[in-house]
Amino acid sequence: MAKNLIFEIGTEEMPAASMQRFREDYLKTAAAVFENNNLDYENMNVYSTPRRLVLAVNDLAEKQEDQREIVRGPAVNIAFDDAGNPTKAGEGFARGQGVEVDELVEKDGYLYAEKLEKGKNTADILAEILKKIVEQVPLPKAMRWGSVQMEFIRPIKWLLVLFGSEKIDLEIAGVKSSNFSIGHRFLSEGQVEINKAKDYFSALESASIIVSQAKREKIIKQEIKELDLSAQPVIKDSLLAEVTDLIEFPTAFKGSFAEEYLELPAEVLITAMEKHQRYFPVMTGDNHLQPEFIGVRDGGRDYLDQVISGNEMVLKGRLDDAQFFFAEDQKYGFLNRSQDIKDIVFQKDIGSVYQKAEKLKQITVRLADLLDFKSARKEMAVRAAEICKNDLATEMVNEFANLQGLMGKEYALLEGEAEETAEAIFEHYLPRFAGDKLPETKSGTVLAMAEKLFNLSSHFLLGNIPSGSQDPFALRRQATGLLRIILDNNLAVNVDEIIKFSMEIVAINPDKLDSAASDLKEFIKQRLGNLLAEENVRYDIINAVININDHNLLDLYQRAHKLMEFRSENPSLFVDLIRGLVRAKNLGEKAENKVEIEAGLLFEAEEKELYKEFNQREAEIKNFFASSQYQKGFYLLVELKEYIDAFLDNVMVMVDERELKNNRLALLTRIAELMSEVMDIEEIALD
Repeated sequence: MAKNLIFEIGTEEMPAASMQRFREDYLKTAAAVFENNNLDYENMNVYSTPRRLVLAVNDLAEKQEDQREIVRGPAVNIAFDDAGNPTKAGEGFARGQGVEVDELVEKDGYLYAEKLEKGKNTADILAEILKKIVEQVPLPKAMRWGSVQMEFIRPIKWLLVLFGSEKIDLEIAGVKSSNFSIGHRFLSEGQVEINKAKDYFSALESASIIVSQAKREKIIKQEIKELDLSAQPVIKDSLLAEVTDLIEFPTAFKGSFAEEYLELPAEVLITAMEKHQRYFPVMTGDNHLQPEFIGVRDGGRDYLDQVISGNEMVLKGRLDDAQFFFAEDQKYGFLNRSQDIKDIVFQKDIGSVYQKAEKLKQITVRLADLLDFKSARKEMAVRAAEICKNDLATEMVNEFANLQGLMGKEYALLEGEAEETAEAIFEHYLPRFAGDKLPETKSGTVLAMAEKLFNLSSHFLLGNIPSGSQDPFALRRQATGLLRIILDNNLAVNVDEIIKFSMEIVAINPDKLDSAASDLKEFIKQRLGNLLAEENVRYDIINAVININDHNLLDLYQRAHKLMEFRSENPSLFVDLIRGLVRAKNLGEKAENKVEIEAGLLFEAEEKELYKEFNQREAEIKNFFASSQYQKGFYLLVELKEYIDAFLDNVMVMVDERELKNNRLALLTRIAELMSEVMDIEEIALD
């Protein structure tokens, strides 16, 4: 027999931006706790609204599964005396396992106790199980309240636990469970009595609560589709998810604003709508913003005209402010802000934003030279570095912080800067998050690299190295962004060189430069390893290449992928080749000293044949590897495999004659060394 379970935790309003991850963690925690308690169920889901977190389990078994355990005890000759009577050891083992001596089983000279632990009724253990889930779930932000000695995402206001039609008594944080929930704050009469778990969702929907976030999202999309819009709604997944988690009963509406505001940069309008008001903009197919917006109300259609009017007034206030800031910034002048950023501290141990811009300029010069920029493009990149932080002192960015870079671009264009220079001011922050676009201009590319190198170098010189989940300066994101730029643009830069000169320019703690440079390089390589793993490159292949010829990150990345590709296409051939090379390397390491191969000391047919075939291919294999044509090099190596196997199977290497032995070892060493510049073959898992 099985019943449905509903466990609802009523809370103060939970943070919408954290809910998607929190639901996932809550579901994983609940599934693990149920599994540890041997409880079977059909399926499990987690739902949330701003004021409730709901665990719904369908067809939960009414009883735990019985657990059979076999425990080994003492040897038979210790458990029984010569007369066959149980000794104290035998009696003690039986007593400890809760069985009689004659119930013990003999096997392989030992005594065994077989115990059957009867499963408990689910209803009797549910309270304890649900408490464990609440205690163990990771919290995006832990909160304590009153005198309660526990933490949760928000203060707990009510609890509902129903197992079928049975109420489960539970107390958490001083709140006792019941079969009452709370309906919509404005659209219901408050308390909702629910007598059966299967009625939970319909009962709450009658009280104007759509418990399922997926259903709320579907309603929002459908209602937007039915609005009379002049163009297409711009619905970002992240904003849709946040809006969905801000409401319990969605109703979409259309609002408008005066066309004069369209004279503002589009990003200003979009930011005011999306970031500040959680509205969806409306835009034509050729990316022209329309004087309309879409809002979602937490409520029904009553008094919707007043709701629309109120939202339009709020947005108008935002846009009036933006208009004022935009005009004031232009009066003052964007280029004049270079003096103002001297008063903005970037980081107390690093200096002001102005000092950072000066050092960004120096790093940009070095990178532009490294990448052979022509003088005109180099000038644009350096000019962008000089003024890329000026917008941090503007009124607009002071009000709309996420417009940094974007406003710098707009103001630079208004003051006559070159288009690529202006674009680079925006692009130097890219990528800002996972999946974000990369710089498209060459000037933006080097300035974005300079930005990330400066940030990484500064903090590593100060010892601010991320550990565990702690990364307050988002250095993992900075390193990943640097890597994505290098890889996407096929930049064969020397990572040791760019780290060294950026740290020298940063000029903090020069006595720590060598150790900090080494730490930063390893940190960047870790991010590269993570990136490769996300792209389904095997862990052993990553380990095999990551520390070999590791100055060129682009080559490391391509080498790992080519090796993975080769292994995927020829798995058995690859493993056999590596196994043979490992055998050759292990034997070669026994050489007393490094000697040249002497053809006159090759007597056996197999060693002569191997030497001949090796000589014909060695130079070509090395050339292929040196020019990153790894697949071609691998296939040539495969052609040597049968000769390596024949040699190892038929020629005695470790003979008594010293010269003969060392000559054979030298041949094996030379063969194994073909891969030494490509990967560490001993890291490859031969499975």
